[in-house]
Amino acid sequence: MSTPTTEYDSIRARLDDPETAIEDGHRKIEWAREHMPILHELRTEFERDQPLAGETVGMAMHVEAKTAALTELLAAGGAEVAITGCNPLSTHDDVSAALDAQEGITSYAERGVDDDAYYRAIEAVIGHEPTITVDDGMDMIAAIHQDYPDLIDTIVGGCEETTTGVHRLRAMDEDGELRYPVFAVNDTPMKRQFDNVHGTGEASLANIAMTTNLSYAGKTVVVAGYGDCGRGVAKKAKGQNAHVIVTEVDPRRALEAHMEGYEVTNMTDAASRGDVFITTTGNRDIITDDHFPEMKDGVVLANAGHFDVEVNLDQLEELAVETREAREGVKAYELADGRRINVLAEGRLVNLASPVALGHPVEIMDQSFGIQAVAVRELVENGDSYEAGVHDVPDALDREVAETKLDAEGISLDTLTDEQREYMGSWDHGT
Repeated sequence: MSTPTTEYDSIRARLDDPETAIEDGHRKIEWAREHMPILHELRTEFERDQPLAGETVGMAMHVEAKTAALTELLAAGGAEVAITGCNPLSTHDDVSAALDAQEGITSYAERGVDDDAYYRAIEAVIGHEPTITVDDGMDMIAAIHQDYPDLIDTIVGGCEETTTGVHRLRAMDEDGELRYPVFAVNDTPMKRQFDNVHGTGEASLANIAMTTNLSYAGKTVVVAGYGDCGRGVAKKAKGQNAHVIVTEVDPRRALEAHMEGYEVTNMTDAASRGDVFITTTGNRDIITDDHFPEMKDGVVLANAGHFDVEVNLDQLEELAVETREAREGVKAYELADGRRINVLAEGRLVNLASPVALGHPVEIMDQSFGIQAVAVRELVENGDSYEAGVHDVPDALDREVAETKLDAEGISLDTLTDEQREYMGSWDHGT
């Protein structure tokens, strides 16, 4: 077995002024904590019961303030936590430093690292020999299986945060290669119905607007993909008075978008009509050199999928006669006829990788990370009951998080009577 690197420094050793960074990071984390009532309630429980005592949690996530609140919660529950980034441009170095300065937490995440440093940091986390993994995109799980398989016997299980990671996990599981249980956190209702729809919709559009200083009103916004994330982007863009075009490969999702009132067509047709393009598919080559030559001058391209493969930037680079930084976070590609195509955040996840990005709203991530926390707790308490493979988060845990959120919001529910429960559980009540 290969030995994971133990020589990679944590973030504080790589900053010019770590003390200032730590102070700034703590301020960001404190603001997030104040608006995360689910994690607040869970932290009280975790500090009291120490459900993660003796465990080591390895995390590859977007290291920003909301993620920090989850990381602190896991450490408060008794775990040793090692964390790094899951995207080279989504780390906030001050938050990473603030985490690294806390007892029980080591952070290797740093913004703007190259591919070599990115994977060395993942190896450094694996060097802590985690008993539980928490991933966003599955890079850590893949590295463990490919390079450090001898560690698998001591891993209780893992959690996967995002759509792309779950797709990769299911493919790995179908190939018979996934060797420990992993919860598909992305697929549980408290994550998917809120984080993907409202979080991605609001955060992507907000960061595009802040990065460009442009309005959506009166523009044509092309949304590639009408899954949960695309649905949210389309809904929010429509709410800002844009004309929305949806492109899809699935006939049912295309029909759903049509019935929701959006224009639905293919990317070849949409290419010449859009002012802003937002990809949300999780797949590669959604916008390519088949489309660039047809686009308007000044068009804006942004990606809201996890990896930077949806807009083929290699092909765009070949077509361009000149490139320049039009604004911070905006790279303009000038074509031979003078038209400019503006790409945001290097084609990476725009709501986390653009220079002004803050990620999803705090309240949304409170729900998603509440699911992560109770899923990790479930693995420690009942991990032996889950075989290797992809698993749904138990519905009781999803409901627990929902009820905690409703209590915090002061929202009350109706309850079923005994007669209603009997009626719903019976098959012999006819007309």
